[in-house]
Amino acid sequence: MLICAMELTIHLPDAASLKEKRQVAKSLIARLQRRFGLSAAEVDRQDNRQILVLGIAVVTGARQPGEQILEHALRFVEEELLGRGEVIAVDRQLQ
Repeated sequence: MLICAMELTIHLPDAASLKEKRQVAKSLIARLQRRFGLSAAEVDRQDNRQILVLGIAVVTGARQPGEQILEHALRFVEEELLGRGEVIAVDRQLQ
C-alpha cells in the first residue's frame, strides 16, 4: 500500500472575503473527490482570504498510478482556476 499526497498552494487574488475563498475551496474539493476518487481538504492558511492550501491524497498499490492521479488532479485544478487563481506551489510526498 502506498499513500501519494500533494499539497497545493493557490493564490486567489480576487477573493474579497473568507466566505468567497471557502466557496472556491468547497467546489474544488467536491469536484476533485467526485472526478478522481481521492481525499482532499483545506489544510492550512484558513484565515488568509487570498491563499488556499489544499491537501490531496490517494492510496494505491503502486507508485505510478498514484502519481498519475495526482498529476491529473493538478492539471484539473489549474484548468478550473483559469482566470480566477493560480497554483503557486506544489509539494508532493510518497509514503
